[in-house]
Amino acid sequence: MVNIVHKFGGSSLSSAERYQAVANIVLANTEQGDCVVVSASGKTTDTLVKLWQSYQQNDNQAVSDILLLIDNNQRALIEQLLVSQSKQHALAKLKDELASLTELIAQQQLQEAPLLAHGEVWSARLLAAYLNQLGLESKDVDARQLFTLHDGQLLHQKNQQSCSELISQNQINVVTGFIAADCQGNTVTLGRNGSDYSATLLASYTFAKQVSIWTDTQGVFSTDPRKVKNAVKYNKVCREQANLLARLGNPVLHAKTLSPLKGSDIKLVVRSSFDCEASPTEVVKEGYSKAKRFITTLDNIDLLRVDKLSSGEVGELSQLIQHSLHHFVKAGDTYLLVPGSCTHQVVSYLAGRANIVESNLSGCAVVAPSSDISSLAEQTTALLKEQSINTRFVQQDENYVLVLKDQAIDSDVLTLLHDKLINKGQELAVIVAGLGNVGEVFLTQLQAQLKRLSEHYEVKVVALLRSKQMLFSASGLNTDMWQEQWQNEAQNYEKEELLTRISELDYEHKVIVDITASEAFSLLYPDFVELNCHLISANKYAGTAANSWYQNLRTNLAERNLLWRYNTSVGAGLPINFALADLQNSGDKINRIEGVFSGTLSWLCSSYDGSVPFSDLVLQAQQMGYTEPDPREDLSGRDMQRKLLILARDLGLDLELDDIALTPLMPEELAAGSWQDFLANKHLLDEFMTAKAEQAQVENKLVRYTGAITITNGKVKAEVGLVNVAKDDVLASLKPGDNIFVINSQWYTDNALVIQGPGAGKEVTAAGVHSDLYWLVNNLK
Repeated sequence: MVNIVHKFGGSSLSSAERYQAVANIVLANTEQGDCVVVSASGKTTDTLVKLWQSYQQNDNQAVSDILLLIDNNQRALIEQLLVSQSKQHALAKLKDELASLTELIAQQQLQEAPLLAHGEVWSARLLAAYLNQLGLESKDVDARQLFTLHDGQLLHQKNQQSCSELISQNQINVVTGFIAADCQGNTVTLGRNGSDYSATLLASYTFAKQVSIWTDTQGVFSTDPRKVKNAVKYNKVCREQANLLARLGNPVLHAKTLSPLKGSDIKLVVRSSFDCEASPTEVVKEGYSKAKRFITTLDNIDLLRVDKLSSGEVGELSQLIQHSLHHFVKAGDTYLLVPGSCTHQVVSYLAGRANIVESNLSGCAVVAPSSDISSLAEQTTALLKEQSINTRFVQQDENYVLVLKDQAIDSDVLTLLHDKLINKGQELAVIVAGLGNVGEVFLTQLQAQLKRLSEHYEVKVVALLRSKQMLFSASGLNTDMWQEQWQNEAQNYEKEELLTRISELDYEHKVIVDITASEAFSLLYPDFVELNCHLISANKYAGTAANSWYQNLRTNLAERNLLWRYNTSVGAGLPINFALADLQNSGDKINRIEGVFSGTLSWLCSSYDGSVPFSDLVLQAQQMGYTEPDPREDLSGRDMQRKLLILARDLGLDLELDDIALTPLMPEELAAGSWQDFLANKHLLDEFMTAKAEQAQVENKLVRYTGAITITNGKVKAEVGLVNVAKDDVLASLKPGDNIFVINSQWYTDNALVIQGPGAGKEVTAAGVHSDLYWLVNNLK
């Protein structure tokens, strides 16, 4: 039984390296009996089309050159991928086929469809041979043996029987896309995106559970991500909208691709063969996904008015020109959108019933929920008018608005339209991890914040996480009553369940708000990124992880156009990360940062004057909740060390945690043993601190515990520990509990930039997280 039908396009097979990548995907994602449908590799089909054109023009030199090019390309793939007898057999087969083509050309008997079919045949044969070489039993299958058409119509019963007989249950079946046969055995091509169509046909005939279309994009986007940086990738798209998009020019899916799935439960997903870990877009049946907003562009389009056009004729015309067609009725007249290169064929077919109303047009179509279309139509025409683009024709229907004009829409205009039309009405799902002191305050503050955020997005808290428990509602939780809901509905969860629930969320954007202090939770960040989640962190662990892990996370975020904010990981609500980014983005060069970035150590050092033993101040801070349960975690200086590493990486420095010299705020012997052992020997801490203070007094200075990064002639020095500072230094006058950041740069040389304020406290930290959330929403907008 076929479980999944995979389909790989030409870009996925454009080189030997890409064949190897596809083979790895097949090895990881298939089981015996599954099918892999392939297109011709790279630009092979385009090259074969040029060969046909040169043959028709009797350009013998061009024919000879193109045959040599094909021979070189296919031979190179075989020699790079296959070995031994397998390679010799493939090369001999290629030689025979090219010799046959040469003979057909010489005899003036070359036919277009059989010529074009070679591309898919070569891809299927090569991939099957390579998979066998890797130990995965596979066979190549020519789809002309599977799919038969009569007068352009598929013979479903015959095709189903053929698939039952020829698709092996014990091997991987590598099937040619794009081609079929008529009842006489003549080759028939299935047209543009024909291999996608082959895949869904095959899935229908073999009763597969799923079709995976592997492409060079990560899924279905709100618009072309190559033109609009902030294009939104959708996790789910309903088939009706996908079909409409295909007819209106969206290149990801062809309308024919969806037709074999009608009425079936076969799952269709669009995935990236270049980033197979990225989450896919699932194309689902109506009712299984909310309607989304899209904008797609059209170029070189002719608009025809047609008398008495039937829906059956639209299908026949699509088959004739091998391209999806969109038709509509406006003011009682029937119109047809036709690619300019196909207009002559269509007009000839309609035999006097078609008139060209407009020619050589460009345009755009906005597809959206029906309730939004009227306002979007008005906004679209108004925005285009502001850009001095005059419309020639506007069609507004229930689920879309089509605007045709003379000028093509460039990426700048498309970006503007996307920002104004598509971003509005989107939803942001918020997953909050960590319900301690800061987490509780964050949720309390959230209600007022949601009103501000709703001006840009519909923001919904869909999940709350604490330790191993989870409260999850895909439609959104009532944050006014979250504590009651938590008591009644929170459940234990495992990692895989959490990731599955997040992957199923049908939202344009998702964000993980991590207010935990859990290293284990931070290790899930790469999984969240694969699910296209933005990140907001008060948690310091990800920002101070091993540099290779950290840089890989950064790269993955950038590749998916995802955002990560972590301003509260250093300085609570103080805008230190914003300041460093602004300075560097403005062209400044920072050469030193020094400061106190621990509220606990700030309070201890600023409060100590020798009148009270230092250990008593530590116990007092513990009772007030200023320290960790074991205050030695604060005295170790590790928290300051991590914060300094985050700042260093914000400066673009590739440091590891151990690159920062660390001197704890206690004698080394107090770090070992239990807390009771510490209490029994606390006099050692008092002696340690008294000695440091007396030395500072001799110098007429004060003791402070600081972190500092200094960059001199490209050399970096980073250290955390006790220093003596002059009594008129800004570090000396620090208010107990405050954080301070003293920044020297190219612009702030003699008079440093100082950022100072509360560096701890649940209210200011929660406010800092809200600041990051607002920044995220504003940037998504």
